[in-house]
Amino acid sequence: MTPLAKMARDYLRLRRSLGFKLRSYDRYLARFVAFMRQQGASRITTELAVRWAVLPPTRSAAEQARRLRVVRGFSQYCTGLDPRTEIPPKGLLPGRDRRVQPYIYTDEEVEQLMLAAKQLPSTVTSAPGLRAATYETLIGLLVATGLRISEALRLDRADIDWTNGVLTIRETKFCKSRLVPIHSTTTRALQRYAQQRDKTYRTPMTAGFFVRENGDRLGYDGVRATFVRLSRETGLRGPHDSRGPRMHDCRHRFAVRTLIRWYREGSDVEQLLPVLSTYLGHEKVSDTYWYLTAVPELLQLAMARMECASRRAP
Repeated sequence: MTPLAKMARDYLRLRRSLGFKLRSYDRYLARFVAFMRQQGASRITTELAVRWAVLPPTRSAAEQARRLRVVRGFSQYCTGLDPRTEIPPKGLLPGRDRRVQPYIYTDEEVEQLMLAAKQLPSTVTSAPGLRAATYETLIGLLVATGLRISEALRLDRADIDWTNGVLTIRETKFCKSRLVPIHSTTTRALQRYAQQRDKTYRTPMTAGFFVRENGDRLGYDGVRATFVRLSRETGLRGPHDSRGPRMHDCRHRFAVRTLIRWYREGSDVEQLLPVLSTYLGHEKVSDTYWYLTAVPELLQLAMARMECASRRAP
């Protein structure tokens, strides 16, 4: 292991010990260290950092800027070990991440996805029907609660309070835990799945609530690949499209439908918004406000409410 590779490993360990997730940093730093090795360089310079960040030239400006930000953070750590290290200036590659316009699933599209999931064939003869039940229940949970996919996959068996219908969501995106109440119909759907899972594997192989056909905890890569397949089968993507509606859009649907319902009921949305923000696990209420501008129908309802209020004002 080269000195730079060792520093990258120690840097990631340190940041994660402080609570940072850094999910993509392993990949970025491994590629940067490999690039530095190919260049025969032992210390970080601004010129080398930028040269790596823009490779290959087809990368978007946002992706180039993201890569340089990762190296910049790493170089700040390296200066304590090698004073010759250069820290790339802020804003050197000014590309910004653009928020993906959310896709709001209709009721019919949700039904089609869950029906397609219910018909997934088993790939392990010792676990008939478990794969279909797993994906049908997982999609239903995402739609009903607005959980992040990572939160759903990290659910443990012990995280469900069956009596009170409450999920404990641990160590979320911002290293916080929260309680998520669920509807009785959602509780019953989770119970049905748990019964089928435990009938298939009487001795648990993992603490995870959702499992693969081999009994291990369900993983993100397999879920994403299966979701792409389901979205193609239901016409949400073309037969060969890699891009299209995402699992994360179930979260957008939940937030939007909640806000629309509140507007139609005449509720004080401004007063209730912090409740929704807490339920979703947003760090700031402003993160939840994104949904107001993301969907035309929601924006129209908000504008209508404001116009009504202005007409009533003396």
